[in-house]
Parts: sequence; structure tokens; C-alpha cells
Amino acid sequence: MPFTAAVAARVGFDEHRANVLLEQDGAFTGTVQEPVVGREAKVAALEEITAALGLTPRDAMAVGDGANDLDMLRRAGTGVALHAKPVVADQCDVRVDHGDLTALLYLQGYAEEEFVGR
Repeated sequence: MPFTAAVAARVGFDEHRANVLLEQDGAFTGTVQEPVVGREAKVAALEEITAALGLTPRDAMAVGDGANDLDMLRRAGTGVALHAKPVVADQCDVRVDHGDLTALLYLQGYAEEEFVGR
């Protein structure tokens, strides 16, 4: 997970999980390493992380864009459809159709002056 590890370290995330893209001869092969982080793994991650923090999934915000995110988005207290496919956007009360991940900070009540690295 070199990409997510670098991003997580830069922004100070305590957790990160992602599919690992396989490479051969310095190029991506178009396949991912097993096990694939799919629908069930996303729900499990939400439950594991919140439980470890003494919270429930209803206390968390989850963000996704595809159908394999729907169970996680429904279980979270705030499920955010971020530049999502129509099937996801139609099923989430919170949508971010324009902008970037910064919108998630505003949703959590942070002011721009509180952003690190701005």
C-alpha cells in the first residue's frame, strides 16, 4: 500500500486500508493483490476501527463513490457520496458533487484556519 501509506503519513491518519495494485517490470498489471478490499471488508473496517475507539459506526463518517461502498455508507452515522455514481448518490443524504476532500472537513465543523498545511 505504498500510495495510501504515504498519504496516511502525510495527513496523520491512524488507519488506512486499500487494494494493492500489482506491478511487473515497473508497470501496473491491471490486477490487484488478494484479498480485494470489497464491500464486506469496508464494513468490517468501519466496525473494527470504531470499536477500537469505543465508538459505534453511527458515530463515524464514511465516504464512498461506488456500489461496493453502500453497506458501509448506510451503517455510518454520516455516509457521504463523494463524486459518486448515481446509484450511490441517490441513496445518500450527504453528497459532495463538486470540490474535493476538504469538503469533509467542513462537514465535520472545521474552519479553514484549522486545516494543517494551508
